[in-house]
Amino acid sequence: MTNTPNGRRFYRLRTPEPVTAVSVRVDAERPDPYPVYLAVGSGRRRMSLTPDEAWALWRCLSEAVASLGAPPDHIRIDIRPVRR
Repeated sequence: MTNTPNGRRFYRLRTPEPVTAVSVRVDAERPDPYPVYLAVGSGRRRMSLTPDEAWALWRCLSEAVASLGAPPDHIRIDIRPVRR
């Protein structure tokens, strides 16, 4: 595990039912402007993001899901970055 700003880091969390993996890869050393890669489950729900797009997504998504009520227990865990 690492907390350094450089290098590739992976963050992952699974939903309980149905079980779906949500993964984010951050690669600050990428040569293109898309250091954030988001994947939800398998298949086509994947996208690369610029840092500004990732922040905008986080802000909109956090407000939107907050309107649904209290957070579920399965997200109340620490997610630590890992290196591969």
